Amino acid sequence: MLRQASPAERRLAVEERLQKILSAYGLCSRRTAETWLAEGRVTVNGRIANLGDKADPDRDDIRADGKPLKERSQRTYLLLNKPRGYVTTLSDEKGRKTVADLVKDCGVRVWPVGRLDLDSEGLLILTDDGELTQRLLHPSHEVEKEYLVWVKGDIPSALPVLRGPIELDGIRLSPARVEPVGDGILSVTIHEGRNRQVRRMCALAGLQVTRLRRVREGALTLGQLSPGCWRPLSRTEVAMLEQLPDQS
Repeated sequence: MLRQASPAERRLAVEERLQKILSAYGLCSRRTAETWLAEGRVTVNGRIANLGDKADPDRDDIRADGKPLKERSQRTYLLLNKPRGYVTTLSDEKGRKTVADLVKDCGVRVWPVGRLDLDSEGLLILTDDGELTQRLLHPSHEVEKEYLVWVKGDIPSALPVLRGPIELDGIRLSPARVEPVGDGILSVTIHEGRNRQVRRMCALAGLQVTRLRRVREGALTLGQLSPGCWRPLSRTEVAMLEQLPDQS
């Protein structure tokens, strides 16, 4: 006969390391959370926590610098149409415009999930949900990303190269779906998110990219959102993103 788990055993089963909890609730990265724990800035039920401690955010009073965690229902999820000329960071040492400038009126601190380089535009997710960020960026998920790419060069000769096996940084990429959709315009769908991946793929195929716009990530699409504008994700859209399993 199977023994029923005791309340203490059930509690231990749902507890997680504090650095993971702090990151999931959007306070900081896991590495920063480890520093906070070492500095005694985190408490659980009024006691200073140590690195390696676990807790249950649904039962325990977890605080950082005396402030309680924000409820998951209060998280923010935005879809931004990033224009060219903005860097995908919260601040920039060179004084360039950042995506944080575009969403500063959303009322909370959010960060970008992934990157679009300075000269690229289109769909960018921003959130204060650390757990969802890690899920979307985990390489095992290979979330599809679709781009419209304006190019110059011999497209018919480039297509077999773009669709075939390509290596970047010594790593073989998953096959891309590449289709012409207009005069000098390609639809390129990839699974990874390596630095400037689409531009580098096109360069290997002998094409010059003159414009690049991300129009889809997973089931999310850019739609008719104007450049520089953002909108909150719907509950359905958030639920679709949350279907990815936690690989951390």
